[in-house]
Amino acid sequence: MSDSKTQYVRPKDIDSRSTWRQRLAWRLEAIAWDVVYWWPMKALGPDLASDFAGWLVKRIAPLLSQDKTVKRNLRMAFPDWSEAKVEKVAKASWESVGRTAGELPHLPKIHPYEGDRVEVVHPERLDAVENSETGAVFVSGHFANWEVMAAVICRRPVDCLVTYRALNNPHIDRRINKVRHDYGIGVLTPKGLGTRELMRALSAGRSVALMNDQKFNKGLGVPFFGHEAMTAPGPSRLALKYDVPIIPVSTVRTGPARFQITIHEPIRPRIGLKGDDAVRDCVEQITSFIEAQVRAHPEQWFWQHRRWPKSAWKNAGV
Repeated sequence: MSDSKTQYVRPKDIDSRSTWRQRLAWRLEAIAWDVVYWWPMKALGPDLASDFAGWLVKRIAPLLSQDKTVKRNLRMAFPDWSEAKVEKVAKASWESVGRTAGELPHLPKIHPYEGDRVEVVHPERLDAVENSETGAVFVSGHFANWEVMAAVICRRPVDCLVTYRALNNPHIDRRINKVRHDYGIGVLTPKGLGTRELMRALSAGRSVALMNDQKFNKGLGVPFFGHEAMTAPGPSRLALKYDVPIIPVSTVRTGPARFQITIHEPIRPRIGLKGDDAVRDCVEQITSFIEAQVRAHPEQWFWQHRRWPKSAWKNAGV
């Protein structure tokens, strides 16, 4: 793999806006990251780190203001649930977030194709993409430990460009990206900077992978749990522009640092649809896929994100 594919890329505008106080704070945060979190988790091993971090976050998170977002989202999605069930799933979702944090230092040990930590369902669909001359657009959501999903694709290996959200703190951002590279996710592009890179990749017959489950204010309003949710049309537009399949990928946690990753059948627009109608159809299909995965494993989705606007919460009485 060439250096151009593995180099660390960071949005320059994040750092250019920083003051010296901010840069000092970033340094102190990075020290705390290493001493309080990274080294202790790494010393525990993958299973114990997953268990401990999951337990700790589940205990602490209900005290945070963001817990209100989790519960409001759950009430929006499952209006027939009792408050007891909302509370239970909210805590379980925080536990999932904690487990993911505990597993991050151990990603190289969670090998997708060696050992028994990851089961890959329908890996032949990845082989078909790699053997094709056109590539694909992989889409998924923030379920369980989504880093594992990216490694399953890239280590098959599929020549795939994976997008990520850059952290404000450049020192921690570099640490996390080094772990991703060491894990085999070697081709990364930050969101906001990568549109041209994604287009170049697809035009060259390579694949791209994007998350398509979070709010995008300039996107399309499509049904999600019966409520309109603004959703990014980018993955669908790219797939249609370059005439490649949209391939959904799901991640399910089966135990501490153990997962099942499924490569699903491709999504294509219904016959006869073109242009914006085809884009909307694909966005709706992707969103329906995400909703089905959330319904199957609600405790493993990232409810901490405000998927619907406050006005939707208000209209739903949550």
